[in-house]
Amino acid sequence: MGHLTRRAFAAVAAGALSSALATADAASGTPGGGWRGTGLRGMWIATVETIDWPRTRGVNPDAQQRELTALLDVAVRRRLNAVFFQVRPTADALWPSPHEPWSAWLTGVQGRDPGWDPLGFAVHEAHRRGLALHAWFNPYRVANHGEVSRLVADHPARRNRGWLVPYGGKLYYNPGLPAVRRFVQDAMFDAVERYAVDGVHWDDYFYPYPVAGQRFDDDAAYRAHGGGFADRGDWRRHNVNLLVREAGERLRRVRPNARFGVSPFGIWRNASTDPAGSETRGGVETYDDLYADTRRWVREGWLDYIAPQVYWHLGFAAADYAKLVPWWNAVCRGAGVDLYLGEALYKVGAKGQPAAWHDPAELSRHLTFAADYAQVAGHIFYSARHVSADPLGAMTRVVDDHYR
Repeated sequence: MGHLTRRAFAAVAAGALSSALATADAASGTPGGGWRGTGLRGMWIATVETIDWPRTRGVNPDAQQRELTALLDVAVRRRLNAVFFQVRPTADALWPSPHEPWSAWLTGVQGRDPGWDPLGFAVHEAHRRGLALHAWFNPYRVANHGEVSRLVADHPARRNRGWLVPYGGKLYYNPGLPAVRRFVQDAMFDAVERYAVDGVHWDDYFYPYPVAGQRFDDDAAYRAHGGGFADRGDWRRHNVNLLVREAGERLRRVRPNARFGVSPFGIWRNASTDPAGSETRGGVETYDDLYADTRRWVREGWLDYIAPQVYWHLGFAAADYAKLVPWWNAVCRGAGVDLYLGEALYKVGAKGQPAAWHDPAELSRHLTFAADYAQVAGHIFYSARHVSADPLGAMTRVVDDHYR
């Protein structure tokens, strides 16, 4: 620790204390955030590309801790009760993982120890404020660039080049390889076993979003592991289904009080593709393009909750919020899976958005509309910096109208 300042050394000690307290929380079996009486009121804290946090990069634990606790305090002021904290954004870690390197988003250098334990600190500080904390992981994304040589020398992806698929200028683990499925679960569940997280959360990235003129080259994996599947799409969906089902089963064994949920792109399939689909005309359908059969995950009970990113306004012709909420409500009815709605706070007042997003009451109207649907158990806002910034006063309007 000779290179650390006295202040940084103190922060390391604080991080160790936070980790110990998180372990004590785990032993007590008392998760933070008593939200069931009021519905879930959440926000995402994105760390990839430092979207929400940390704004200060480098070995500066004091500054990063202040920024993180400031976001948690914002959640409390906005009367929220849960945060979804991104701790594995790109096959890396925001805790001292034995499987993957420290995230570059902390210090600017992948693999560099930041001098503290962000996840341990976040769990303790969230619970101290009565907030639930769901650990948000991205299973397959390795890098937002396409250069293996830029990964830290001992990165698992460099040691296992056959696991990688370059696509669209980025790097991904191949979901069709059983070794990948085992590894990404082990990497994620190291955090789940060590910290008193209230949930395991994935977003919308499974097989990558389509890129025009690009092909995801999993030919060798399909030849080796696709036996019995005449259709490659069915095989790809099977691969993702296995990851979802196995992760849910593992969570129930490891931390039975924690909840497992996914926040997919808001359209499973359009009705024009499948009569069971929604009355939408979206260009992306998760079933066909991301090979994520989100509807099945609900109907099979593999999840505890689903939080579709219904990031469109009321009356939007291609994907109307007023059409999608009833569709998801019907999917969840009788399944025993909670429905939370992902809300696009980031669009409010943003340049280039339709007029509806320049009305400070649009989001409040979403919550009013959704209140008529029995399966809707809460809302999650993207993202934390917008919850803090309160564009056009829209978040204040939500709080005043619905969270008093």
